[in-house]
Amino acid sequence: MLRDITIGQYYPADSPVHSLDPRVKLFGTMIFLVSLFVNDTVYGYIIATVFLGACIKLSGVPLKYMIKGLRSILFLLVFSAVFTVFFTDGDVLLRLGFIKITDNGLIRGAKVIVRLIYLIMGSSLMTLTTTPTDIADGLEKAFRPLSYIKVPVHDVAMMMSIAFRFIPILTEETDKIMKAQMARGADFETGGFLKKAKGMIPLIVPLVVSAVKRAMDLATAMEARCYRGGDGRTKMKPLKYKRADYMAYIIFAVYLGVMIAVQILLKKI
Repeated sequence: MLRDITIGQYYPADSPVHSLDPRVKLFGTMIFLVSLFVNDTVYGYIIATVFLGACIKLSGVPLKYMIKGLRSILFLLVFSAVFTVFFTDGDVLLRLGFIKITDNGLIRGAKVIVRLIYLIMGSSLMTLTTTPTDIADGLEKAFRPLSYIKVPVHDVAMMMSIAFRFIPILTEETDKIMKAQMARGADFETGGFLKKAKGMIPLIVPLVVSAVKRAMDLATAMEARCYRGGDGRTKMKPLKYKRADYMAYIIFAVYLGVMIAVQILLKKI
């Protein structure tokens, strides 16, 4: 299950999406996530499906790899759908005691599942096609104007870059610790909630110790290299827009415009 987490991992490939400027991919990801809330119609979800499918195809990332990342949020998907179905008013289709299933609940539950899946897949596509260093550089460059109002843009970008790097590292570390504790007789599967929570202590304690040790080692390494923030630092590979980046901006803007137009037109009908 832990190895199914794809957010924060990088999938190397030679594709048009990989070659885009990280600022374009950050902007495109935000546009796609916003579009899922702007348009709540069936046609909107069809357009989003086609758009996301085209982006995945162009990225060269296997669809199976993207779907594998959804296994880690399976419980969240089921819980959100069930909660929506049971607590949405509408025409009652089935009643089991105090639990009722309505037509509006089923529709909203399906939309919640699709929206969550697309949110995860869209965010994962950005991290799978962009290295943590490029993500940090893109964030710093995109939000540089905020530095004029004393916002530590470089520090925030650096922290996010480190966080993205630590996700796969800590996931692998958790998997190793879990297997080691299971070999010593630890049980993480059986029993009630309290027993499972208590059984997680042999996993959490060494994981926290390992994370703190890695953080201290990273801080020592940065200090040894005289790191003092982003002031006066230059980039070995400065970000520069290319023709493909401007074309991508136009495509994202057109996509968002179509989603808004479809929503407005369907409301008038």
